[in-house]
Amino acid sequence: MFATYNKARDYFIRNWGELVEVEKYTHSLIKQVVVENLAEIRRDYDEASFLHPFWQNYPPEERGRSPRGDQFPWIEVGEHSVGFKLARLISNRVSIREIGLPSGTDQRFILQSKELGQRCKITNQAMLFVDVKSVGPRDDADHTVLSTYQVSGDGIWKSPKTGVKNSVMTARGSVASHAFHCALPPIYVLSDFTIAPTVSVFIKPVYRMLALDGKNQTGQPLQRITIVTLPNGLLLSEKPGYLKKYPELFYPGKDDKSKAATKLRARVSFEILRKIEPWRVETIPLA
Repeated sequence: MFATYNKARDYFIRNWGELVEVEKYTHSLIKQVVVENLAEIRRDYDEASFLHPFWQNYPPEERGRSPRGDQFPWIEVGEHSVGFKLARLISNRVSIREIGLPSGTDQRFILQSKELGQRCKITNQAMLFVDVKSVGPRDDADHTVLSTYQVSGDGIWKSPKTGVKNSVMTARGSVASHAFHCALPPIYVLSDFTIAPTVSVFIKPVYRMLALDGKNQTGQPLQRITIVTLPNGLLLSEKPGYLKKYPELFYPGKDDKSKAATKLRARVSFEILRKIEPWRVETIPLA
């Protein structure tokens, strides 16, 4: 496993364009699945608003600083009606395996397809991490907050017993910066020696707040969906070295100093991701 991993890592550093192609294919697949099933996604997402009488006396706990009380936490709505649905919809097109991992994003599974193998010479599989981040009009920014378990690094493996370890990145802001300890490896090697590069995708459902329309309504219906694909850690830190060209791709998140330094989150700039490749941030509007 150690030898296979390092051979694959060297290969992807030399042939980094194949990593980009793996990510581009995966992004396109997810976008196609979402577009073709948009009516079902919208129906099930909006069902949460119609079901208000069944949970209004036991609402989810509000998060954030000084909540105003008129916005319902909608994180789990997106996780269930979009995230959990995604594996089933993707499996109608390609093969997936629900690989057990103790940490990572909301959804994590191996993706296998003939088309993926046409874009990469050494594997036809990828380890796909998908995180769903529902937001409303008050927190719909051109970025998203990432935990350390949502970003892959340079994945250095020096000896069989040490395991894979990432170099520390920097979340670099215009005023302040902090260390960012990304925790995902750039590549996985399974027990059957399958090579699976890491692909990190974020789906951002954006909802409306009917309470803001002045009609005394409580619904939060789906308005649009943005799909974001983050570059693999080897693309960030090795070749072509996106972090050197765009050092403020990651910038400080919303954690305070009381949180452990190794767990501090970071924001990723969608504006910079579009500069890297425009397809990495795509929005699907609802008709």
